[in-house]
Amino acid sequence: MKVLFMCTHNRCRSILSEAVFNHLAPEGFEAVSSGSYPSGQVSPLTIEVLIRAGITIQGLYSKSSDEFADAPPDVVITVCDRAAGEACPAYFGNALKAHWGIEDPSALEGSEADIQQAFETTLQIIEQRVRAFLALPFDRLSADELKSAVDALGN
Repeated sequence: MKVLFMCTHNRCRSILSEAVFNHLAPEGFEAVSSGSYPSGQVSPLTIEVLIRAGITIQGLYSKSSDEFADAPPDVVITVCDRAAGEACPAYFGNALKAHWGIEDPSALEGSEADIQQAFETTLQIIEQRVRAFLALPFDRLSADELKSAVDALGN
């Protein structure tokens, strides 16, 4: 199963989601990420929080969804934050689509400690959701049940 995590700039939340998913995923599961308006670089704080958590940063880079046009994902999960009024990116055809709104820690203003804590909290939220996703009984759920279950993880 291939999962695509999407957000606006592909520099923080979707990159964190890709890295955490691939860190936890069993064989046969893979995550990638992209942005509707990729920034072209991964946030340095994203890299720092992943390294502190012992999660590889190898192969992570900011990219557009166009990179996956020839190999569409099975599941697309947007992680843009509805509360911040961000526009979520376009989806891929027949892929199962879900939304896991996550506040953008790179947009936070405050002390260095506050910002680092926001990145840690974001990583924890993503890890919790990814673990719950990977625990779903995929072989026993219909497409509609799977959609409901994946959506529920974002609430």
